[in-house]
Amino acid sequence: MMSLKGKRIGFGLTGSHCTYDAVFPEIEKLVQAGAEVVPVVSYTVKSTDTRFGNGEDWVKRIEDLTGNKAIDSIVKAEPLGPKMPLDCMVIAPLTGVSMSKFANAMNDSPVLMAAKATLRNLKPIVLGISTNDALGLNGVNLMRLMATKHIYFIPYGQDDPVKKPNSMVARMTMLMETVEAAIEGKQIQPVLVERFRDDV
Repeated sequence: MMSLKGKRIGFGLTGSHCTYDAVFPEIEKLVQAGAEVVPVVSYTVKSTDTRFGNGEDWVKRIEDLTGNKAIDSIVKAEPLGPKMPLDCMVIAPLTGVSMSKFANAMNDSPVLMAAKATLRNLKPIVLGISTNDALGLNGVNLMRLMATKHIYFIPYGQDDPVKKPNSMVARMTMLMETVEAAIEGKQIQPVLVERFRDDV
């Protein structure tokens, strides 16, 4: 696989707070591999406090981890297009709401603006989904994104087929290798994995 040393990688967090503990070790791996990680947070991440932690604490944690201030507004995200281009933009976790908006060209958050700016430069977007509705109404949006050029997916699968049959979550431990492949224009395979067995 290719080296990530010196690559500029945007890292977008959206509001699946229960997934952050799986994502932060993967951000650390990117930093350790020598990438410059540029954090981007949605309004929900910044302003929502949950049983998984306070929004401001998560923002501070990603800033401390990456050594960069978080991009937290659409205005701050727009220059990632022409002025400060990224080599790759990761969104993990990507919630069902953000997935639906992205698939329908709505960029009303800093994370989606950063993704649009990166697509404008024909650079790869890597998505790590976490949604209870992937096999429900949001399925059409998932498939639209899967069929879109320059968009790549961290392998994903059903996390609880019995209690939440429509839910799908990415295998976040494969984030870095998905990024490496995406920068080379390849989708890591297989995309669909037996995710619910990961915790067994």
